[in-house]
Amino acid sequence: MVTKLPKVDVVTVGVGWMGGIVAAELSKAGFKVVGLDKGKDKNLSDYLYTHDELRYHVRGDGRQGFSSETVTFRNNLNEEARPVRDKSMFVLGGGIGGGGSHWAAQAHRYYPYDFEIRTKTIEKYGEAKIPEDMTIQDWGITYDELEPYYDKFEKMAGISGEPDPNYPQRSSPYPNPPLKKSVTMKMFEEATKKLGYHPFVIPSGTVSQQYTNPDGQTLNACQYCAFCSSNYCEFGAKADPLITVIPTAQKTGNFELRTNAKVIRILHDGEKASSVLYQDTRTGEYFEQPAEIIVLTSYTFNNVRLLLLSEIGKPYDPVSGTGVIGRNYTDHNFYTVTYGLFDDKKFNNYVSTGAYGSVITDFTGLLFDHSNLNFIHGGQIELRITGNSPISTNITPPGTPQWGREFKKQSLFYHNRFVQLFSQRAIMPYKHYYLDLDPNYKDENGDPLIRITWDFSDNDRGIHEFLLEKHAEILKEMGATYIIPNTMPEHFNGSMSGQHSAGGAIMGSDPETSAVNKYLQMWNMENVFVCGASAFPHFGVSNPTTTAAALTYHATVGMIRYLKERPGLLV
Repeated sequence: MVTKLPKVDVVTVGVGWMGGIVAAELSKAGFKVVGLDKGKDKNLSDYLYTHDELRYHVRGDGRQGFSSETVTFRNNLNEEARPVRDKSMFVLGGGIGGGGSHWAAQAHRYYPYDFEIRTKTIEKYGEAKIPEDMTIQDWGITYDELEPYYDKFEKMAGISGEPDPNYPQRSSPYPNPPLKKSVTMKMFEEATKKLGYHPFVIPSGTVSQQYTNPDGQTLNACQYCAFCSSNYCEFGAKADPLITVIPTAQKTGNFELRTNAKVIRILHDGEKASSVLYQDTRTGEYFEQPAEIIVLTSYTFNNVRLLLLSEIGKPYDPVSGTGVIGRNYTDHNFYTVTYGLFDDKKFNNYVSTGAYGSVITDFTGLLFDHSNLNFIHGGQIELRITGNSPISTNITPPGTPQWGREFKKQSLFYHNRFVQLFSQRAIMPYKHYYLDLDPNYKDENGDPLIRITWDFSDNDRGIHEFLLEKHAEILKEMGATYIIPNTMPEHFNGSMSGQHSAGGAIMGSDPETSAVNKYLQMWNMENVFVCGASAFPHFGVSNPTTTAAALTYHATVGMIRYLKERPGLLV
């Protein structure tokens, strides 16, 4: 039996950053919003005593479990996908706030090049630079159009930072000054400046000073405790939907939050959606929630899966290259990392904020010449300080035995004598990398799991090797005794531990190659909006949250217009 509920203006599926932004903006505009989330409710009291590496980093407490559903993956069309069962390989937020509650809080913007990547690449190097099976496309929106919404997110979240000397242009400064520079950050900046590069402090959602945002929500000053990347912030010093956009929505009186609400389907007549069907996971009861507009605001995989299960949009076919739902899956799967060990220096690597360190962007986009290189785009190079976790961090020189007296000696000596250079590469989409419904594996309700088909590309390998050379150059200038690069595996092994997944419901200006328009509105179903990194046609060099949030803020302008005017497709 299904209980049909009274109609509301807006229903969001997922209440993290994107769901919280939609709820805040539309409830402030006077619309009745219901937020559905399959997780449990939380408040700051749930964040107490989270300084526990074993519980959170290793065992994954607070993340989505695999007891009821997971994802499957394979490297190519000829393989049978297998389910991901290891929590360390799949970092998804659990409960209200989602991944926005335990993000590391890196807050870079994407670059003008990203939004017009196909056009600008062809203008600079010709169409032959783009491999035949690489499916890059312009996003249907420009950086200049999106810039005010980057600014809006940064002010809401209290981002601490300083401008990137290379780009992009900003309409106003960051609302808070950058985090304090450590000894290793100063070493990195000195070395990169000597090499002719342009370092700056990583912009961070852990705030450098107490800050009250435009909605009246206050964030506290960061304590540099180092328990950020997989943990919640008990000090309320890290921007989090739970202490920003969600309470903003709640205080309007127009927002209702429903937890333990697992959305099963979007109900529609083929042209417009009417409601969502969800299950209360505590009682097993089913409810139908009608709404004027339905906004998918959950993680990439769930957004795409719901569209496929609800038969909205044409599923992508990797053989013909037609269809849009599932197209252009990308992810920061596997990072480019080099460790530098120092015999003559000792650092306090326990001090961190999660998004802490210095960075250069000199090897991104069109800032350097790709004429004789076997890839497009590039990657940032960060001196990243994540907090010297005693379980997870154990760096020793090459050739050190992995057990015994010598291992213990070297492990103890170098525990506070290393730095980490870290790069996320821009990830390009390819015709044969996509998302679809798995034909073999199902969840507890009998619905197919989402299947990932993805592997490393020649473009990935080209950027990786190029950046390792630059890492070594910088570490040599810093005076490292040992330089230890990582090696890219032959194939992707299913580890999605970065919580960075994108694509599958991508944006663009052509309904034949995109699922949503610049307002994240479905081309073929005008009252359904799909927010989040699922809209990214490719993955840039940095964390997705800031760009996903800016796109969502821009989308809310369209949603408000739609609810007021019913214009059909927004242009």
